[in-house]
Amino acid sequence: MQPQDLPNTELHNLAFLIARVLVGLLMAAHGAQKLFGWFGGHGLRATGDFFSQLGFRPARGFATAAALGELASGRLIALGLFGPVGPAMMLAVMVVAAISVHWRNGLFAATNGVELPLLYSIAAVRFALTGPGGYSLDAAFGLRWAWTPRVIWLALLAGALGGVVNLGLRRRPPATPQQH
Repeated sequence: MQPQDLPNTELHNLAFLIARVLVGLLMAAHGAQKLFGWFGGHGLRATGDFFSQLGFRPARGFATAAALGELASGRLIALGLFGPVGPAMMLAVMVVAAISVHWRNGLFAATNGVELPLLYSIAAVRFALTGPGGYSLDAAFGLRWAWTPRVIWLALLAGALGGVVNLGLRRRPPATPQQH
C-alpha cells in the first residue's frame, strides 16, 4: 500500500502516531538516563549533584522530580494517553532545562544550547493542541471528549507555570567577587 492509497485521515493518524511514539520514547529515555543511569546516563546520584550545582535544593528531590517528569510525560505521549497531561509535564521540565542549563550556551545543540529543549517544547505544545490522534489509547478508550480547548490550554498553562515555579525555587550560588 502506498501513502497515496490511504485516506488523508489515516495517513495523518499514522504520521502522528510515529511522531508521538518517537518523541515520547526519546523523552522517556532522558528520564531513564537521570533516574537509572540507562542509555549512557549518569543516574540519580550524579544527576542530583548536577542539580545542586545549578542551585536546586534539595538537589536529589529536584533531580528525581525531573527524571520522573520526563519518564512519565514521554510514556503518556508515546501511548497517546490522557491528552494534554503528558505534553504539559514535558513542557514544565523543558522550561526548566532550557533556562537553567541551555540558555546561556546559545541556540544550537552542538554548543549545549537551547535547541533541543526548544524542539521538545514545540512538540509538547503541538501534541497538546492537536490531541493524541486516532491511533492512541485515548481514542481506544473513548477519552478524547475530555480534552476540550479550555482543558488543553489550562494544562499547557499549568505546565509552563510549573516550570517557572521550579525556576523560582532555585537558589543560585552567590557569585564570587572578582579580584582586580
